[in-house]
Amino acid sequence: MNAQVRLAASITPAVAVLALVAVWGRGLPALVEVVVVLLLAGCVLAAVHHAEVVAHRVGEPFGSLILAVAVTVIEVGLIVTLMLSGGPGVATLARDTVFAAVMITCNGIVGLSLLVSALKRGTAPFKPEGTAGALATVITLATLSLVLPTFTTSNPGPEFSGPQLVFAAVVSFGLYVLFVFVQSVRHRDYFVPEGDDDFHSYVPSGKTALTSLGLLVLALVAVVGLAKVESKSIEDAVFAAGLPPSVVGVVIALLVLLPETLAAARNARRDRTQISFNLALGSAMASIGLTIPTIAVASIWLSGPLMLGLGAVHIVLLMLTAVVGTLTVLLGRATLLQAGVHLALCGSYLFLAAVP
Repeated sequence: MNAQVRLAASITPAVAVLALVAVWGRGLPALVEVVVVLLLAGCVLAAVHHAEVVAHRVGEPFGSLILAVAVTVIEVGLIVTLMLSGGPGVATLARDTVFAAVMITCNGIVGLSLLVSALKRGTAPFKPEGTAGALATVITLATLSLVLPTFTTSNPGPEFSGPQLVFAAVVSFGLYVLFVFVQSVRHRDYFVPEGDDDFHSYVPSGKTALTSLGLLVLALVAVVGLAKVESKSIEDAVFAAGLPPSVVGVVIALLVLLPETLAAARNARRDRTQISFNLALGSAMASIGLTIPTIAVASIWLSGPLMLGLGAVHIVLLMLTAVVGTLTVLLGRATLLQAGVHLALCGSYLFLAAVP
């Protein structure tokens, strides 16, 4: 890695966090908005760089796990902060954000990774043993947390009762912890691509890896924070275009998931589609497995309803994602056709968010 890139990746997160502190909660002139967007883009690139350094040190699947968890923990913190601050849309904020993450990761990132890999080598190979287990966990978590509240009868509306929310939180967190154990300890080989030892021939020192881990977290804090800063401008643009308010959450989710999207595409280009899948499905899983327990605890201080249940259109899209995802991972290799189907599903979700 060239020295200038390393220097930029080290400086940008710190500068971005300082800028975040300076602009938080203030109206911004057009020139400052441009600077904020440039810093956000720089932090995305910096996050991918530092995640890769950490991955070289700890090996896979720990590298992709660290990036997925780091992004999700910061995103969950942002969700809870917004929910505690009140305002319009709080009742559905967790549901909308988690579902956006699931659709973008399971269709957008997966489809992009398959496209990049299939264009390069004809087919995109991966290990069905690990990928199928990850997909099954994502679909189970999404159904338990986002579909069942629409049909339960203890409370009116698409929401859990108190005991149901506690049960969903315990099951979500338990399944996520079990998956991490299987992925990183019990069946680690199911989640590591063949010949991955060559990729990790360069092993950075412990000090370098720890520094990159700290800068990775700093960069992700800046990405999420600057995305929130830009949310007012995004909101104004959305309303000016006559789009539904939920589109704001989708755009912010796209911004927050940029580091993982870029990292997944780079791994796919290096014939490491399995790592791309680890990033995509791991992010979806972490988004549910960490968000639901957190908001269950936060609901002690929250007033008003907490609507988790999806509407009919989104349930159809989730079920279609489950079926298509299962058929994609069945054989352990995919072509441009599967890439196109996943990207079409992601595009359908984004289009229907704008034109419900």
